[in-house]
Amino acid sequence: MYKTVLTAIVGCGSRGRVYSKFSLSNPEEMKIAAVVEPNDYRRNMTGDMFDVPEDMRFSDLNEFLKKKIKLDAVINGTMDNIHYETGMKIMTAGYNMLIEKPVCLSKEELLDMYRTSIEMNVKVMVCHVLRYAPFYVEIKKRVMSGELGRIHSIVTEENVSFHHMASAFIRGKWGNYETSGSRILMAKCCHDLDIITWMKSGVAPAYVSSFGGLFNFIEENAPDGSGDKCLVDCTVREQCEYDAYKMYIDKDTWNYYTREYLDEFEDRDTKERLEWSLREGNPFGKCVWRSSNNVNDHQTVIIEFDDGCTVSHNLIGATAKPCRTIHIVGTKGEIYGEMETGSFVIRKPDMDAEGFYHEEKVDITVKGEGHGGGDSRLAEDFVRYIRGEETSISNTDLGDSIYGHLIGFNAEEAMEGRKVVEMEKLI
Repeated sequence: MYKTVLTAIVGCGSRGRVYSKFSLSNPEEMKIAAVVEPNDYRRNMTGDMFDVPEDMRFSDLNEFLKKKIKLDAVINGTMDNIHYETGMKIMTAGYNMLIEKPVCLSKEELLDMYRTSIEMNVKVMVCHVLRYAPFYVEIKKRVMSGELGRIHSIVTEENVSFHHMASAFIRGKWGNYETSGSRILMAKCCHDLDIITWMKSGVAPAYVSSFGGLFNFIEENAPDGSGDKCLVDCTVREQCEYDAYKMYIDKDTWNYYTREYLDEFEDRDTKERLEWSLREGNPFGKCVWRSSNNVNDHQTVIIEFDDGCTVSHNLIGATAKPCRTIHIVGTKGEIYGEMETGSFVIRKPDMDAEGFYHEEKVDITVKGEGHGGGDSRLAEDFVRYIRGEETSISNTDLGDSIYGHLIGFNAEEAMEGRKVVEMEKLI
């Protein structure tokens, strides 16, 4: 009989709970034995969700670590700006760890964490859930099979919808990198950069450059008649798609972001309390052109790999339609797909076919699961990883995930210095 993986959650936000839910449907494989969270509401809500005893609910990480509880792993779901601090403490205490992305905020922190994981002989997996989405898994298999030949070009896009952009990267906790610690490229696109390096597994990136900026969501672009707060002093709400009432009350989008501000209130889930907060101090009530945001709303990353393959990734903020696209071109054929449609096409040259190419459509349908079906599959693979069992081709061991992060950090350096940055070599 295999061992049930005893796990603690450190940081009881939405992502920490998502991965932990695997234990509810697979109690024989994973059990949540402890929770660590300074916010009373989230700590008790999560503790109740996973039936954690009162004496195993901690408000402080140091207090939890002093107990030296016998565990197999820790899920680190804290915010970006304390990933390094919490991650280092968890690893030096000897715990294996699943850590939310981005792993940390700088190259120096990343390399320090990597060295520490080796020195402490602990297993660390990164929550690059897109590797586990069946859409990308099938594309990876096609690349590995060699049917596209040698890959010489990859183009990817991350199109962030206007309502997601407003809720996470303007009004939300990732809207100001001085507060959150992460630039939007790492907070949103380290998934995509990881997919790129995964598709090129075994070939190291050589050079990186990048261009981008904050183009639209600044005060000088605010519409005439707009105010600081949508529900207080704006006269053009009816014509604005970013109206806070329409977005968060009428349409109820991104409610787990907007209501975190209300965790101290017993009636946090009521419409009345939310509307009150949007008039008062809730940052989700702010005008998107008059917020404290300073992250880019568009950015392009350009990469050259050691074998000459070139890659471009485009982050495009505030699009009408959210979607991720990928186009891989090799010497024998190409793949083009959009993750949200659940399908991709393989095209190969064929002078006897209409249009002079042959096309095969591959349908991958996963409905009702986060990140294209990746969330639950990542948690399942994490359990196998901790047990020492054979893992999937998607495994996101820190050593295998490090290049995607390094590309992101170097891209920021390249953009700020308007230069090309040579990549560190680790493989």
